[in-house]
Parts: sequence; structure tokens; C-alpha cells
Amino acid sequence: MQGDQALFAQGLATYEKVVSHNYMAHREVYGLLHRILAAEAPDRFVYLDVACGTAKGSAEALKGANVGGYIGIDISRPSLEVARAALQDLSCPVDLRCQDFVEAIAGWDEPVHVIWIGQSLHHLRADAKQDFMRRVRALLPHNGLFLIWEPTCLEGEDREGWMERFRQLRPEWPAVSDDEFAAFDSHHRASDYAETATAWTAMGREAGFEGVEEMLVTPNRLARMYRYRN
Repeated sequence: MQGDQALFAQGLATYEKVVSHNYMAHREVYGLLHRILAAEAPDRFVYLDVACGTAKGSAEALKGANVGGYIGIDISRPSLEVARAALQDLSCPVDLRCQDFVEAIAGWDEPVHVIWIGQSLHHLRADAKQDFMRRVRALLPHNGLFLIWEPTCLEGEDREGWMERFRQLRPEWPAVSDDEFAAFDSHHRASDYAETATAWTAMGREAGFEGVEEMLVTPNRLARMYRYRN
């Protein structure tokens, strides 16, 4: 059997294929994140990267930004080691923490101005998503930003409908092998709970955010980016 490091390397290689071919619209998402941070984040802002993974997207988005501190949380130590290298050019302190992101936010007591989570909040069920958003709202100062990029169902579509739309993308991912694509599909079945745009919006408003806005729909319409503002 493969060891943990070998499995991590294999999964990372597959993920990097997806990123390099822009199958999930990483370029559009992190390009927009960069523009939002440049225009709206306060001077010397503290950026909390929730479920940061390898942090390569955030590292790109933060280039040239007036960031005063970076904190990344992820449950995978190997991912955090890759993140450390990806973030080395930032001109601010970098703090990487191996934690479950729900537990980390539940106990958070440090100043933070921008909270970003991409492709991870959907792992929680609806009630847990709502609780998480309420906690984030309580942590952020006035004009603080909470930004998410998450799988999103079409209105009237259920979880199985979203997964079927994903499976229909197979011909559009030629750089990924059948086994690699099947691994994505298996992960979705085991762990993913997409919400509709109406639900993502309603959750933000119920949490108490004054501004809730859909910022981007990915070209394949499987995911969307939202901005919640205190």
C-alpha cells in the first residue's frame, strides 16, 4: 500500500493539473480576489486563509497587497509545508497552523480583517455552515470582509443534480486520467454539500452581514464566489 506521503504527492499532482489547466477557474477566482483586496482591504490587514491547503492561490492574490499578516489554517501538515514555500515571498509575517478549521474559528480570539475560504465550506452540512458564518461575522470588525468560493447548485437543483453536472465535464478535463476524475467524483459523493445561490445569500444575511454580494459565477457554473461585508 502507498504511504501517506505518496498518496499526498499523487493527490497534489492531480490537483495541480486541474489548476494549471484552469478547469475550476482558479485564475478568474484568485484574480478577482486580488482586485477586491487591493480595492477594499484596510492598510496592513490581517488575512486569515481558512482551509488554506497549499496556499498557492492566496499567495498570488496577495502579491503587491498591503497585507500586514497572513494566517493559514489547514488540517494537512504536508499541505502546510508546501504552503510555507509558496508564501515565502510575502513581505509580512506568515503563521501556519495545523488545525480543523471549524474548531479554529470556534475558539478564535485574534484580530483579523479579511477571512477567505475556498472550496471547503461546502464540506459542512447546512446548519454547520450557518453556525460558521455567524462566528465569522462576530470576529470581523466594521468593514471586515468574508469571501468564499464554493460549489453552488442551480435553483431547484439537489446535491445529486450538482454531481451529475460535474460528471458531464469529463470530456472537458482531458489532462486528467479516468482514475483521477473518478477520485474527484468519489470525493464529491463522500464530502460535498453544495448550496444554491439563494441559500448562500440567505446564510450571510441571517449571520448578520450588512452586505452580501455574488461576485463571480465560474464558466462551468458549478461554483460561485461571494463577498460578505460587516
